[in-house]
Parts: sequence; C-alpha cells; structure tokens
Amino acid sequence: MTYSPIIKICGIKSASMLEKTIKAKADMVGFVHFAKSPRHLELEAINKILAQAKTRIKSVVLLVNPNDELLEKVALLQPDYIQLHGNESFERITEIKQKYNIAIIKALAIASIADLEQVAHYNKIAEMIILDAKTPKNSANPGGMGKVFDWDILKSLANDIKFMLSGGLDINNVSVAVSSVRPYGLDVSSGVEIERGKKDAKMISQFIKKAREAAK
Repeated sequence: MTYSPIIKICGIKSASMLEKTIKAKADMVGFVHFAKSPRHLELEAINKILAQAKTRIKSVVLLVNPNDELLEKVALLQPDYIQLHGNESFERITEIKQKYNIAIIKALAIASIADLEQVAHYNKIAEMIILDAKTPKNSANPGGMGKVFDWDILKSLANDIKFMLSGGLDINNVSVAVSSVRPYGLDVSSGVEIERGKKDAKMISQFIKKAREAAK
C-alpha cells in the first residue's frame, strides 16, 4: 500500500486562506476556538468558513477543556471532528462522544517516553490522536508554539496506533519527519505562518509538497 500521510493545516482564520489550503491539497483544516490563541475565531466566523469547507475538505474545530454549553454550540456547526486540546480525561471524552455523537481527535502533550504511556489508552476512544510537543508550565496556550519533541521516542509506540505528528513542524523539517517517523498524519500550524497567527499560502503549499515527496 502506498504511504501518504494525512495533512492537517490548523489555525485557518479566513475564507480566502481556506481556499488556498484546499488548492494546495491538504486533507484536513482546523479552526481554533480558544480565546488565548492568536488563531482564535468566534463561532459565528467558524460557521461561515465551515459552510465553505463542507464536502471539500475535512473540518476540525479545536477546543480546550470545553464545557457542555460550548460543545452543544459547536456540535450544531457539524464539523467532521472536534479536537480536544486540553487535559480532557478518557471518561470526559467518552461522555462527549455519547452525548454529541461526533468524532474526536485528542491531542496529547509529549516531552518524554513516559508521556507515551497515555497514548494507547486514549487511542481506544478517540478517532485520531495528535502527538504535540509539551508546552512550558506557564504557557497560556496548549499548542502551536513551534517546538519539536524527540521523535526517536515514538519508536516505542505500537505499530497499530495511528497518530498525527505535531509540534514544530515546518518546511525545513517535514521531509525528515515523514521519512524517519512515518506518521499516519501531520498537523501543522505555526510552521506555515509568516508571523504568529498569520498563515502563508506559499508555505502551506511548500509544506504539503515536501511531505508528499518525502512519502514516495
């Protein structure tokens, strides 16, 4: 079977950038609803762009420790996935799936091999797992910081765990990431920005092109 990682561009903020991302042939697009993030969008704005994305590219709404009121509003928007990027427990994710009947992507913060112990557990409930670099304890944001963790530790993961690699990916290291880690998918945000929170269409295109070429 030909290997080709799923590529998710996270933190899209405008309809025009969505169009450029689709043109670059990304597989998934992420919209952030988290006020502390420079990529934050209000739900009304997400709803408008989601309408443009439907049937053309898989959509993801990223939330951090959402309460039921917020989840209910997001579920009504009908994204393909909700990405949980906080410290949501296995039990909480189970509750969310049962209550809102929506596919879940769970992001896990990774810094050492000990952090990988949780992956198999969450993999039982989430449709997809994202392995992101752990942020400093005093950080206001749970991700999108442009930091890379030690990819070598991922060799200890079971082969049947399909994970998306995240954290510090950019046009300079994506080829190495694909060829050495061979992840199920790639999740990039700050690595395709010309400044914090501002995506660059050329960088998105280059990132995807390099990832596809490295997978051959």
